Amino acid sequence: MRILFKNARILTLASDDIFSGELLVKDNLIEYVGPKANPSLKADKVIDCMGNLLMPGFKNAHAHTAMVFARSASDDLPLHEWLFDCIFPMEEKFIDGDIYHLTKCGILEYLSGGITAAFDMYFNPPEIVKACEEIGFRNVILATSLSEPISLLRERFQKWNKKDSLISYQLGLHAEYTTPKERIQEIADLANELKAPVYLHVGETEQEVQGCVDRYGMRPIKFLDSLGLFNYGGGGFHCNYFDDEEIEICKKRHINIVTCPGSNLKLASGIAPLVRYKKEGLNIAIGTDGPASNNSLDMFKEMYLVSCLQKVVNKDASCMDGCEVLKMATVNSAHAMGLNNADVLAKDKYADIIMIDLKNPAMQPINNIKKNIVYAGSKDIVKMTMINGKILYMDHKFYIDEDVEEIYRKAQEITERLKK
Repeated sequence: MRILFKNARILTLASDDIFSGELLVKDNLIEYVGPKANPSLKADKVIDCMGNLLMPGFKNAHAHTAMVFARSASDDLPLHEWLFDCIFPMEEKFIDGDIYHLTKCGILEYLSGGITAAFDMYFNPPEIVKACEEIGFRNVILATSLSEPISLLRERFQKWNKKDSLISYQLGLHAEYTTPKERIQEIADLANELKAPVYLHVGETEQEVQGCVDRYGMRPIKFLDSLGLFNYGGGGFHCNYFDDEEIEICKKRHINIVTCPGSNLKLASGIAPLVRYKKEGLNIAIGTDGPASNNSLDMFKEMYLVSCLQKVVNKDASCMDGCEVLKMATVNSAHAMGLNNADVLAKDKYADIIMIDLKNPAMQPINNIKKNIVYAGSKDIVKMTMINGKILYMDHKFYIDEDVEEIYRKAQEITERLKK
């Protein structure tokens, strides 16, 4: 199946330029992107973009997608009270099938917001995989369950990291403060065996950092590195409180920084020193965190906060450029997630593409398209979301083999049971 997009503005993000041209998708890959396609390359379907913008989809580099059940069910609380008194008790009531249905509800929000992949940390990975495969959504599953044996993590790593699959798998743990040292060491040993990176929540709150110092006499990154956890790289989610030594370890171990400003503001956790991380050459990616703590899965909101919070904290309006932030939400996030074949628009890359509606009032008149996406954009400007060569969302309609109303109904039914 070949789909030709013509009369498009194109931002490949392999370069910073926007040009007028065409893009040809063959099956799940980009076959051509440039000024004008070769007429000999016949298309089965032609889409006239009418001057709208094609660009790589956003990659949500930290999420708990199925937590839609707790959206506004436990608001206005600090992190530890929110987590231990509200979220954990609801999660204890899960039964088989819940995460499958809740994940589908979250995926709909991703599609409507131009998010073509998520780095998903949650329970029951097989249910997440099933939901994503049925809808056609790209997902990187993060292993964090304390109850799953190391042999199962090894098996899934080898089974789910297959070429051309919508699903990939990375090693991780929830956080230092929720994971016994023995388990952390087991994950570190497996990571060294598989030569794999490891990801976790880290440096999210001052309380978390102090707790690690009290337990082990070291701040979290130093403690985790002492166990060999980051010998093959990895990433930290939030990263609000790193000292100089931890930053040096991040540089040495190629640890990705995944910032989640919406959740951090709502839970009053803190603001990550992204300008410092940028100066140190660390890869900065962006995540939404979960819909229980954010409460949306909206990359437009996150991009705006990433830029504007740094400006006010550093008292420097030029310190976090909008174009840099757009790359963080796309290219940098893809690299942090290991999705190196879905980072930019180029020949033989995955056809994970979104179309931005430049006729939307928020995008008019046109000055700097890239910066305007960050500073004035919203989900309303997403005209199309294509994943793996399939259009799943177009003109505010979903094109999936699912009854959207039934997805909503099932999610609501589960939510009502968990609240009891």
